[in-house]
Amino acid sequence: MRRLGMKRSEKAGLPPGTVVHVGRERTAKPTVSVISYDGEHLEERVLDTAEACLVFKGRPGVTWLNISGVHDTKLLEELGACYGIHPLVIEDIGNTEQRPKLEDYRDYLFIVLKMLYHDEEGQVVTEQLSLVVGPNFVISFHEQEKDVLEPVRTRLRNSQARIRGQGADYLAYSLMDAVVDHYFVILEHLGVDIEEVEESLVASPSTSELAAIHRLKRELIFLRKSVWPLREVISALERRESPLIKEGTAVYLRDVYDHTIQVIDAVESYRDIVSGMLDTYLSSISNRLNEVMKVLTIIATIFIPLTFLVGLYGMNFRFMPELGWRWGYPAVLTVMVVAAAGMVAYFRRRRWL
Repeated sequence: MRRLGMKRSEKAGLPPGTVVHVGRERTAKPTVSVISYDGEHLEERVLDTAEACLVFKGRPGVTWLNISGVHDTKLLEELGACYGIHPLVIEDIGNTEQRPKLEDYRDYLFIVLKMLYHDEEGQVVTEQLSLVVGPNFVISFHEQEKDVLEPVRTRLRNSQARIRGQGADYLAYSLMDAVVDHYFVILEHLGVDIEEVEESLVASPSTSELAAIHRLKRELIFLRKSVWPLREVISALERRESPLIKEGTAVYLRDVYDHTIQVIDAVESYRDIVSGMLDTYLSSISNRLNEVMKVLTIIATIFIPLTFLVGLYGMNFRFMPELGWRWGYPAVLTVMVVAAAGMVAYFRRRRWL
């Protein structure tokens, strides 16, 4: 089971700017890939070391550096020194528990958002995506090689795409748009799961449905924590308080803001539905218990007079009426059958059965 929070004990007492990885433990070697492009040319490479990024620093056009793996603190420090990134930013990149936020350092913008996708088991995975946006470069950091940014790479490889003629701010918008668009994919899967659980809940509620409801609630909590703060980030970018964001890009950021609001509305609706499903489950279990108790009560009520009769004639008194009568036993059985049948008929007429 995934933890709601990661351990921060290693950071306790350290000076500000000390880079410590906080997140899931990883041993794979980080990957540094670069795409450098303009309207006519595109170069795509995988770099062996952080020093290789110096070749692309200051190159005309736009450079996108993508680092998969933030557990290598030495690599983060080398990249920070290469591009003049503040140590506090590098510290936040290594800490994967950051809240989505925007920080303006004049020469560059630091943006944090949450990237969501499904793992091999179909569970929703939350991963931090950090963006450093400069005048002609974008550096993206995330935890592992898998991401949701492949549509942006595909568009960059197309020489006729709009993104090839735009600047670094448009590239940053495209990356955020790809992340937000993938939220709708997560919501679509959640919607299907909610419908399936809801149908099973109405038909025959069981403990498996209860476990599914709790899983859905957990995934919606992750999604809500990822989307709600992002609204503030995109709104701040849209206001163009930084000269790095051009007027033409602000129009597209407004579209991402609208998508974010739609995701938030959908998440809130799904949360209400899942909460209602939990109430429905508890009501169904209570109703089932009431039905069982009703049947047992009716059976016990039918046997009360029968038990009285056999208990009465089971007493060992010598001079009991009809004790020596030849037809006593058949008569008692007949009375018992008539009494039971009469009570069943009465219960059916009152619609208790």
